[in-house]
Amino acid sequence: MPRRTATLLTSTLLLIGLLCGGLLMEVPYAEMSPGPTVNTLGEHDGEPVLNIEGERTYDTSGHLNMTTVRVTGVNYRMNLLEAVAGWLSDDHAVVPHETLYPEDVSADEVQEQNAEEFSRSQESAKVAALRALDYEVEEQTIVSAVVRDSPAEGRLHAGDAIVAVDGTKVTEPGQVAELVTEHEPGEDTVFTIVPAERVQAAQDAGEDLPTDTEDITITTAEATDDHRAIVGIQAGISHTFPFAIDIELADVGGPSAGLMFALGLMDKLTPEDLTGGAFVAGTGTIDDEGTVGPIGGVTMKTIAARDAGADFFLTPEENCATAAESVPDGLTLVRVGTLDDALAALADIRAENLDELSLCETE
Repeated sequence: MPRRTATLLTSTLLLIGLLCGGLLMEVPYAEMSPGPTVNTLGEHDGEPVLNIEGERTYDTSGHLNMTTVRVTGVNYRMNLLEAVAGWLSDDHAVVPHETLYPEDVSADEVQEQNAEEFSRSQESAKVAALRALDYEVEEQTIVSAVVRDSPAEGRLHAGDAIVAVDGTKVTEPGQVAELVTEHEPGEDTVFTIVPAERVQAAQDAGEDLPTDTEDITITTAEATDDHRAIVGIQAGISHTFPFAIDIELADVGGPSAGLMFALGLMDKLTPEDLTGGAFVAGTGTIDDEGTVGPIGGVTMKTIAARDAGADFFLTPEENCATAAESVPDGLTLVRVGTLDDALAALADIRAENLDELSLCETE
């Protein structure tokens, strides 16, 4: 083989090798794609998504589907070829890896955070739905977290209901720190509590908070920032419901299903069929007052909804502009800011008053 030909062949093979190596090179990106959707009115893995005991429920029709986004795992590293394919795809999104998984957060911490957010979304969905239906929902101030190596560690536990501090009745979480800081560091403070296991048992049974309490004495420590007295807990709110509600949905995390859980509960607890048989999907966080909040991955969720057969998609108002930039054919994006907005939209869908719907628009 002539030297010139050999040199050209070698250079070509080297170039091909470099290109292949470059395409397979790891890049700091992650991928999002449409995930599964689940009808909150139906079953998942053979079990009802919403299980209500101790109160009458009603038959439902249609769909109220919560939607999800599928993401690459925290330890998965895309190569350049995969990233380019994702960028060119209409139903995938490539984002910086740190957008989904901050560098200072471990995989276990991400999973734990998602589970906690999902649990809180279930709680808020129950509260918002039941209060919208005029049920009485009891609130308790609880220990939501105990700081490691603090005076409270081993004395108080997450889920304990705080009835009083130093004999003063506690009615909201902010009182706890105020009462503790009335002490000088090193002084004792007395927490009157109902232990977490009894609180949970009452909540599971839909019963009132037990009246039998325990007094726990804790010696306060000194805060390093402002030298106030502390015990090392974070106070929060828990609820006791008038009957038992269980939301069964494994392998789902984050807070974005709150709105659809609330609507599903209301549909099951009212004689009127909220959907009128329509296929409605949606997303959005919800708080105890019924305010709907924004979520991530809305474009992927609209694609998932349409792929599942949805005709309408309840969209948090803060996500509307982004969602409206790329609307799947045949899907109507309905703008909602509150639980009441969503109920009004369902009433219009039920009555086929589609001209009355508040639709998402691009900015």
